[in-house]
Amino acid sequence: MRLQDKVAIVTGGGSGFGEGIAMRFAAEGARVIVNDIDDDAGQRVVRAIRDAGGVADYVHGDVSVGPDVEKLLAGALGHHGRLDIMVNNAGVSHRNKPLLEIDEADFDRVFATNVKSIYWTARHMVPCFRRQGGGVFINIASTAGVRPRPGLVWYNSTKGAVITASKSLAVELAPDRIRVNCINPVAGETPLLGTFMGSDTPENRARFVASIPLGRLSTPGDIANAALYLASDEAEFITGTCLEVDGGRCV
Repeated sequence: MRLQDKVAIVTGGGSGFGEGIAMRFAAEGARVIVNDIDDDAGQRVVRAIRDAGGVADYVHGDVSVGPDVEKLLAGALGHHGRLDIMVNNAGVSHRNKPLLEIDEADFDRVFATNVKSIYWTARHMVPCFRRQGGGVFINIASTAGVRPRPGLVWYNSTKGAVITASKSLAVELAPDRIRVNCINPVAGETPLLGTFMGSDTPENRARFVASIPLGRLSTPGDIANAALYLASDEAEFITGTCLEVDGGRCV
């Protein structure tokens, strides 16, 4: 068990990449706090983990809201007395369309969820990690922050911010034995896929797949495998990296 008795929070854990990460962490012995704003989805993942013999609890929360993130930490400490791994996975996108058609409300929503959430988890989790003598952040960014696609200007910008924030946090927090890494998935089989493409049609899927040298979209399992390594003690000397899980998209 590569994460035996580690305590991990996974935001956006009710579906997609977050669900994959939560399930894999639990299978490797972690005690998982599943977070989402969709209670039915989050609780479904918790039941699946428990049915498989794992340990999981659900905490509702909006990651763009400071008190909700504080409640997430309280949930981990209340259930397990500590926190070892913080996975910032929750994310949203505006629909793929020309930049001048994105209104201010969509802009604010995407930046609040994708970027401000990193601010709030740093504010609340860093003091906890410092008291414990270390910890791990894994931030789910995107190939959109490295090789942007048209029609997703402001989403691309948020993921570029996540990448830069992750590297900056890694340098500043290294003396505290707090590791910070991020993962850059290519477009995958998640609820956001249709939003990225504008609409989920065979033609749009073929266009996206054609941009990936290995010839397929990413899966939650792909991202979970990368997150497992970065969360594990095997990666104890790795910080400030962005691991592209992209089938060669960014080559």
